[in-house]
Amino acid sequence: MEIKHLSRQLLSLFLLSCIFSLSFAARANPGFKIKAVNLGGWLVTEGWIKPSLFDGIPNKDLLDGTQLQFKSVKFWTYLSAESGGGTIIVANRTSASGWETFKLWRINETTFQFRVFNKQFVGLDNQGNGINVVAVANISGTSETFEIVRNANDTSRVRIKASNGFFLQAKTEDLVTADSEGSVEWSDDDPSVFETTNVGGLQGEFQVTNGYGPDKAPQVMRDHWSTFIVEEDFKFISENGLNTVRIPVGWWIASDPNPPKPYVGGSLQTLDNAFSWAQDYSVKVIIDLHAAPGSQNGYEHSSSRDGSQDWGTTDENIQETVSVIDFLTARYAKNPSLIAVELINEPLSPGVTLDSLNKYYKAGYDAVRNHSSGAYVVLSNRIGSSVDPKELFPLASGFTGSVIDVHYYNLFSDIFSNMTVQQNVDFIYTNRSAQLNNITTSNGPLTFVGEWVAEMKVQGSSKEDYQKFGKAQLVVYGRATFGWAYWALKNVNNHWSLEWMIQNGYINP
Repeated sequence: MEIKHLSRQLLSLFLLSCIFSLSFAARANPGFKIKAVNLGGWLVTEGWIKPSLFDGIPNKDLLDGTQLQFKSVKFWTYLSAESGGGTIIVANRTSASGWETFKLWRINETTFQFRVFNKQFVGLDNQGNGINVVAVANISGTSETFEIVRNANDTSRVRIKASNGFFLQAKTEDLVTADSEGSVEWSDDDPSVFETTNVGGLQGEFQVTNGYGPDKAPQVMRDHWSTFIVEEDFKFISENGLNTVRIPVGWWIASDPNPPKPYVGGSLQTLDNAFSWAQDYSVKVIIDLHAAPGSQNGYEHSSSRDGSQDWGTTDENIQETVSVIDFLTARYAKNPSLIAVELINEPLSPGVTLDSLNKYYKAGYDAVRNHSSGAYVVLSNRIGSSVDPKELFPLASGFTGSVIDVHYYNLFSDIFSNMTVQQNVDFIYTNRSAQLNNITTSNGPLTFVGEWVAEMKVQGSSKEDYQKFGKAQLVVYGRATFGWAYWALKNVNNHWSLEWMIQNGYINP
């Protein structure tokens, strides 16, 4: 009896293995290669894709993550977090770098908290006289909250009002206090006046929702979701040589309709709509977790609040991310349009370690398989100059239906700065082809060029130049065993918009 029972178990496992293999073999055959477009800037905001989305935000140049430097007009020196944080604020630097740069956490359009290089918050020294300005708090509170008051005639000049009702002033180059009553004048010898320099910021989902605030953000985002990508776009996709969409989503979608602030509800219903349209037009869907809790790369497209990268630093954080994958797969596993789940997009090395990523990928793969035996599981390579492009192979090779996602852009490196059009084309046929061949194996995971674009760093390129460049990528990336996905369907920058490129004869998928 025991032998018969064991035989049945072995037979069941064998049949299950065959079902898995046949399922993936059918989907991976040359008759169906992924030819996709990313629906970027839709359910995960990227301001450069649609800048007008931010137009209605008051003080939109002071969003979360904006990096400001403050120069005392009296001493002509910069405010600085001594040692990068953990001690006093001084005003003795003649030039500005990391310690002299303060990242904003926006409370409302005029009230902010300032985060310094070592991630502490600027505040008042409550252990001393209550007026000295320090950067010692790891968690922000009332005493770490400031109002920025701009000069109406020169908005680069500001005063900073502390929680005690007084303005910051540089009493000396080594002593900054919050005890000035300010003045109607903005003279050059006023120690409470600072000249600001904005050295960069972010325009992601956190910035747009927190920027508009809880009263306006819900309507703004619902309007965006319902107009940026519509059913007609899926018809366009299906009629123009494409068969799949890769849809970036954020981790907060799993808490819809009541996600944590400042995110707003409604994105899940929009994703439901996308699946419905995909089914109507015979389009497949790759769900791509583009923004993970804590941010996996510090960029706006991962919804980082201030450029910090904190994903994967704790088991709790990893498990929270697994729960998002579990939620999404459970919701769409039975939908015939679901072809793949991408566990995370562009984790950045070295902030994301290979150990933490492998731990997450194993748990994320299991979460997908708990609900679907047929969906592919896409593992995004870490980005960073020192990353081995095959570092995920030992893990991925043990997964049935696994895919390695690589992103190829001829843009974000100095090596492309002085290339001609022909050199860019040759780089695709030679270098990119070799890179893709390197990660394409007969018994390893499938390969997917999950992001690419027909844009170069060559000024004044002609339509014919772009046609040659786009064709080269279609030829080379068409050899990827899973397929490719153009970034993106829509963009105010024409060459980044596949819709525009197709409509104007630049590219023919």
